[in-house]
This record gives sequence, C-alpha cells and structure tokens, in this order.
Amino acid sequence: MAADSDPESEVFEITDFTTASEWERFVSRVEEVLNDWKLIGNSAGKLSPEKGEYTSGTWGEKSQDINFADFKFCITHYFLKQLCEKDDGKNKFEEDAFPLAMQDLLCMNNDFPPRAHCLVRWYGIREFVVISPGTNCEAIISESKCNLLLSSISISLANSGCQLPIFVQIQQKWRRMYSGECQGPGVRTDFEMVHLRKVPSQYNHLSGLLDIFKSKIGCTLSPLPPVNIAIRFTYVLQDWQQYSWPQQPPDLDSLLGGEVGGVEFGKLPFGACEEPISELHLATTWPHLTEGIVVDNDVYSDLEPLQAPHWSVRVRTAENPQCLLGDLLTEFFKLCCRKETTEEILGRGLTEDESKENNDISSALSKLTEPATTVPISKLSVSNMVHSARKHIRRHRRIDEAPLNTDILHSVLLYLFPDAAVEKLSENISLLSVCVKNLFLQLKSAPTDSLTYWLALCVCLVNYNHGGLRAVAHLWQEFVLELRYRWENNYLIYGLAPGPPDLRCCLLHQKLQMLNCCIERKRARDEARKVSEGSKERERKVSGGCQSSRPVPESATATSPASSSTREGSVGKSWDSWSDSEDEFFECLSDQGEMEAARADGEKDGSKIKAEGRLHPCNNMTLLNSTEPLYIPVTQEPAPMTEDLLEEQSEVLAKLGTSAEGSHLRARMQSACLLSDMESFKAANPGCVLEDFVRWYSPRDYVEEEVIDEKGNTVVKGKLSARMEIPGNMWVEAWETARVIPARRQKRLFDDTKEAEKVLHYLAVQKPADLTRHLLPCILHAAILKLKEEESVEDIPSVRKCIQQATSQASKLLHPTNQDLKKLEEFINQLMAMETIITQARSLKAKFSISEIPYSFSSNKPEVVVIGAGQGSTGSIIHGLFLNAQRAALLAPLDEDLSHDRKPTGGSNKVPDFPPPAGREILLRTCVPRPAPYSKALPQRLFCVLMREEFRLAGAFSSDTSFF
Repeated sequence: MAADSDPESEVFEITDFTTASEWERFVSRVEEVLNDWKLIGNSAGKLSPEKGEYTSGTWGEKSQDINFADFKFCITHYFLKQLCEKDDGKNKFEEDAFPLAMQDLLCMNNDFPPRAHCLVRWYGIREFVVISPGTNCEAIISESKCNLLLSSISISLANSGCQLPIFVQIQQKWRRMYSGECQGPGVRTDFEMVHLRKVPSQYNHLSGLLDIFKSKIGCTLSPLPPVNIAIRFTYVLQDWQQYSWPQQPPDLDSLLGGEVGGVEFGKLPFGACEEPISELHLATTWPHLTEGIVVDNDVYSDLEPLQAPHWSVRVRTAENPQCLLGDLLTEFFKLCCRKETTEEILGRGLTEDESKENNDISSALSKLTEPATTVPISKLSVSNMVHSARKHIRRHRRIDEAPLNTDILHSVLLYLFPDAAVEKLSENISLLSVCVKNLFLQLKSAPTDSLTYWLALCVCLVNYNHGGLRAVAHLWQEFVLELRYRWENNYLIYGLAPGPPDLRCCLLHQKLQMLNCCIERKRARDEARKVSEGSKERERKVSGGCQSSRPVPESATATSPASSSTREGSVGKSWDSWSDSEDEFFECLSDQGEMEAARADGEKDGSKIKAEGRLHPCNNMTLLNSTEPLYIPVTQEPAPMTEDLLEEQSEVLAKLGTSAEGSHLRARMQSACLLSDMESFKAANPGCVLEDFVRWYSPRDYVEEEVIDEKGNTVVKGKLSARMEIPGNMWVEAWETARVIPARRQKRLFDDTKEAEKVLHYLAVQKPADLTRHLLPCILHAAILKLKEEESVEDIPSVRKCIQQATSQASKLLHPTNQDLKKLEEFINQLMAMETIITQARSLKAKFSISEIPYSFSSNKPEVVVIGAGQGSTGSIIHGLFLNAQRAALLAPLDEDLSHDRKPTGGSNKVPDFPPPAGREILLRTCVPRPAPYSKALPQRLFCVLMREEFRLAGAFSSDTSFF
C-alpha cells in the first residue's frame, strides 16, 4: 500500500493529440499532390469543347504514388489537351460560376465518344482525378473503407479549393466501379454508380429509367423541367457467309495452281485465308429527344434503327488472321534454324547399300582427291562423278519417295533457266518493266530480273506448298547439278548480268556471277582454240605441212590482210577474247630458256625481238629510246573477287604484320597484276624502259619539266617521281624481274577452272539453313515489292508510310554479315501486320462497294459516320448486310432469292431487319433546383448501359450547399 501511495511510483501516459494520424497524413498528401499539379482554383474561363473533340483530341495523364499507412494508392490526373484560346472577353472569370465539370455534364457536343476513358463517356467531363489501389494491391470492397476514402477526398477538396472531380475506384477492377465528388462555391456534385449482371425487367426500357432518374433528383416542382434524352443502340453483325471467299479458289487442273490464292512460281501469294473482319458494329443514335416525343416501354417502342437520324459504324478485326504472305515468310524463316545437311535430308530415303555405294553430290570432289580410290582412271573426272551420283539417286529413289514431284521440279527448272524453253523467255524478261530498280541495293539482295531472285521465290514456294525442307534440299541439289552441267558444257547461266561479281548484292548472287565469269573465260579459250586449230589446218593445207607448229609472232610491221584484220577486230577486247595466234595460257613456262635468250639478244639489238600482243598506239606517244610508237598491250584482266574472298585476302595480308619482311611480302602478293602488265608491255614494245611503262600505266608518276639545253633551247625533259626513285621501290624490282612475255603466254592471273570448282563445291555443301540465310534478303525484297503493289491498288496512306519505314529498317538489318535473327523475325511480323491491314481494307471495299468506309477505317478513325444514316446509299448497303444475316440465321431465303411479288407481307412471318441490339445506352440530363425548390437550378445526369450481361447506372447529382 505504501508503494502504491508513493507519488514517484505513479506512471502517467501522455497522449499527444497534435500528432497527425495516418488518415490525416493521407489527406495532407492528396492536397500536396493537387497543389504540385496546380489544380487549385476555378477553371471556368475555358471554352466548351468542340463537337467530336473528345475523340479527335489528345488526352494526357500524369500519375504519382501515395500511401495510406502501408497501403499504396496511385493518383492519376486525366485531362484533354486543348489549344490555348485567346480571351475575347466572353469567357471572363466569375467568382460564383459553376465548376467546369458541372458545365460538361450538360454539354451535348461529345455524347458517346468512341475513344476515351470510361468516365469521360459516362459523365462527359474533360478533366478529372482518379485514386485507385496500387499494382498488386487488393481492391477496396468494404463499405467502411470506401466511406473513409470519400471523406478524405471531400476534406482535400474543401481545404485545397480544387474544383476538379476526384474519383475513387472501388470494388474489383474489372467492374470499373467509381465513386467521386466535385465541389464548387456553394455547390457539390456526387458521382454514384450501380453495377448489376442482369437488367431488372422494370428498368429494361426508357420509361423505367426515367422513373429512376426522377425519383433520384427528387424535384417537387410542377411541372417538372423537361428531361433531355440521348439514345444509342448498337447492333453487331458477325455473319459474312453470303460473301465470296476472300481468296481465289485453287485450280485443281493446273499443276502449279492447285493452291489457295492461285499461287504460281515467280509471284508471291497475298491476302487472308479467312475473313479479316470479324464484326461490324452499327450505332444508331437519337441525339436530342425529350420526354413525350418518343415512346419506349415494355409493350411498344418507337426506337426503330432505320428511323434513327444518326448512324455510325466501327469494325472489329479478326485477331491474327491467317494471311498467305505472312505464312510464306514465317515458314521460310523457320528454315534458318534447321541444322540438317542436304546429304542427311536426302539420304533418309535411301537404303544402307545405296548410301554406301553412292554419296551426295557434294562428295564428288572428295572422291577425286582420295588417295585410295577404286574408281578407274578413265572415269576419274568431276563430270563422271557427279552424273554417276545423279544417276544412282534417280535409279534407286522411287517416284513416290521423291521429295519434290518430278513435274513440279521440271517446271521450276524451266522457270529458273528459261533459255532451255523459248516460250518462257519473254515471261522473265517482262519482269524488268515492273521492278523497282534500286531497291535491291538498299537491301543487299539481287535484281528482280536475276536468277538469284527467281531462285528465292521458287525455294520459298516449294517450301510452303510442295514438301517443305526435303523438297528444298532436293531442288537445291538439282540446281547445283544444273550449274555444273552448264559449267562443263560452256553454257552461260541465264539471268545474271555480265561482268565481275557485284559486291552490292548478296553473297550467293556474287558466287553465281563468279561462276558465270569462269564460264565466259572458258568459252573464250575454247573459241580461240577452235579458231587457232582451223587456221593451222588451212595453213597446213596451203603450205603442205611445212610450216612450224609454233605460230609466228605478230610483227610490229606486219601488213598482211589477215593479221591486220585480226588486230582491228581485237581493238577494245581483253586477252581472253583475243584469238590471234595461240590461245592457251601456259601454267608452267616451258619456253623460259628460249625467251631469256631472246630477251638477252633484244638488249643488244632491240630490233631483233618482234612485238607481240599489241592492242593499239597510245596517243601518238613514242618510246623514249627510239622513234617507235608506244603501244598499249593486250593485258590480262584482274581476277574477279567475291566479298568473302576479299575478306580472306585482307586477313592474310593483315597477318603478315608491319615488319619490313612482311611489308615486302605483302607488296609482292599485291603486285602480281602489275608484273603481268609489265611483261605484256615489254612484249608489245621491244626496247622499252621503265619510264615508258610509267608514262602509260601511271602518268602522274612521270614528271615533265622544261629545261634549257647546252645550245640554249628550251626542251621538255621527264623523270620518274620521287616515290618511284625510293630505294627498293617495288615497281623497279618488278620491272627488273619482268620477262618479255605476251599476255596469252603468261600464267593466268585468274584460274577459271580452279575458281569454278571452288564455287561449285561451296554451293554443294550449303545446308538448307545456309541457303535460306543467303536468300532471305531476296525474299524480304520480294515481300516489300508485293506490299507496295497491293497497297497501290488500295491506296492506304498509313501503310504506304509503314512500307517506307520498313525498307529503311531492312537495309540496316540485312547488310551485316551476321544477321540478327530475332530482329529479322520482328521485322517479318511488321510485314505481316501491313498485309493484314491491306486485306482488311480490301474486305471492307468488297462488302461496301464504295471507298469511303474502307478509307475512313484505314485512317485510324475509331468510328465512321454514315452519311444519310439509314436512308443513304451506304446505309442501304449496311441494312442489306443485316437483313441477309437475319434471314440466314432464321433459315429464310436471302434478299436476292426473293422476287418482289413473293416477299412475305404478314407481320408474324416477317423476318426482322435487325437483331436485338447488343447494347443500349441512354443518357438523361436536366437542370433542377436541389435539394429544395428554392435552391439553385443545378445539372443532373444519368448514364444508363443495358447489355445482355451488364446493367450500369452512372449518375451525377448536384445539390446546393449554401444553406444545407
């Protein structure tokens, strides 16, 4: 007891009521955000929004996170971005003016906006704030929490003076339930909402909804102020079966046309295989009605869609419709990820004995080089190996096991090599007139009139329609065999531009051009051999065989008609087409001793060496040490190179390093062409010196200047440039080692036989995946051209712009050697999206038979107004669509099947023109004093949504708070 009575032992708990609670902190935080966003005060000076501005204008939003204790909320400000309007004196600030949101409740310019926030559609407001639970936070379901939040909002609005409506999202998010409040000077608007799954029967019509509205506003005035009514009924059309298939049906009698869309080689398919438009939504609107003008109750309704004064339509597209071009590109792109070789793919259909006896064509070269080969020497050639393999494969593979049908294979090969069939020649040539000439340069693909481009199209179509991976491998094998046949039989490859490989094109195109160069060189040698043998035979007959087998070198003073005509015919030609004298190039110089002796004699007396390999005199120039004209020699052409060979060469040269020895070796490797030209120059100009060669080959390195001689005359003297006189100069060294050998007797700079075999081997060992990567630029090139062609027919500006952007993007994706497959896949998806848009526009044009509707939708308009509503031409088409769909659904004859005198007239048997509306929206507005008859007349609004599985009432009810 003593302890209890001790004052020091007593403990006092002091509660500090000045410390803010969590609720007060939340209220304060909301006020801070409103102040930071400068949402304080009245904004009544702004003009009312223009008609349709809610749809065409730009909406902005900004968000911030706030906490109520440990519960996270997100506060978001939504607003319509309006242009700054000049104050002309009509919209001056009034201290007691209604808040902007209250004015918007009665505005009729933007009823039923098709693209806006749901609160904008329900309440017609242009600026508001929403407080919603944060991500991964539970919904506000309990009534006490809802009331606490509403109280917080009310206090924040009162303290801050903000006149924007603030909403709180309650219940589950999918229900889109909001409750809110807006405060002004002496007025307040409460935003309330009801959401049910089923429509109560007594409120399933306009008269029942009017009763709710009147009872809610509780106006005792008599008569009651008129209620403004706006109504919109939405009808959905899903049945398009009365229209033709969106694709051309297959021609089953045609070999290559038995596919959807009438596919043929050389043309990519295009379009959707299914209806790209899934639904058509027709909105019939009565924008300005009043009570008593229209009747709508549970017995009768005046709201007939054909009588609605305003119609608008919107379409819902099918999600990822199957499109031919997109499927073709996707299937082709999948081949890039396959790892099987051609031998593995085609070897699956052969037995073990057959595979042991005969390997794939790509092993033909290895058979030639096997040290322990069992092939007889007489059959040891590439040609025999290849054709033997081809014969075995065709003999043992049954027709039904062939990956690619024989008839289709022949058709493809005739398309690729039309020079074998004259009637096909003009078809490929005609492609030149419609191709875009420079697009292949941007994409690093190949010209549209080239063999590479045609091969890409054929491989793509064969993969898609005629057997997939195995068919592609089969076609590629036959293609390589055809190339080898043409190489061995001197047939030029059709569809390739003459000249060296074009490094601006894809590597496969360069390889084919390189093979064509080899064939051209080989043909030139064979032709020269025939000419030479023919001339020798004629000489033998004339002279009785007394002439020497070695041809007489061409003399600088030869005047015989035969030799002069030969030289005239050879002007401007390269060495490989020069047919005078011998045609062959010596791989080893067996006449080296004879040529060295001739050169030694020539040094003593230049006239003893007779000139060979002259092309024509060089601009009246003479040799420095004689009066003989300086002749341009016939030289070897530089060896053509593909980009991979150039890379290999640069790597080899780079590995030599920067040492003196490496630099010297690098210079010798790079001077092979220079040495050849020097030898040709010496043969064409006996007695010449290095200065003569430089004057022709590199005039800038021969410096001429005027000097005064001993007699006082001004003469022009020349000398080599400073770089030519550097000790150890490669030009000087090469000139000293160069022999007097004409181009036709030199070792070939370009060994066409070796290079051709390298190209054929490179092609033979390509896997289908490698082939796909080589041809991918050509396929994307063809796809872009196809999109351009189809878009030009439909004239869709948005797609045209996307194609231009895609072309620029493709040029960046396709140029690197190591292509990014993931980015390429995304790019293909972009092309597929463009194809889908074009097919949707085409579908709409086919259904409406006019261009206004498709063009409007292609302009990204969410909703298109139907001019003339149900009485206009477009309205008649839409009416017919719904009527035929109704008759099809009710198994009644279609409109075109009925004659005028046989149409049903009885009311009970008549098929309704339209189905029941999928959604009904009714907007009720008025302005009445509330809560007392002597209060201010304030705006009241009720938005009603009636659907099959949803009933929603969104009300905004204003009241005068001056004396209440």
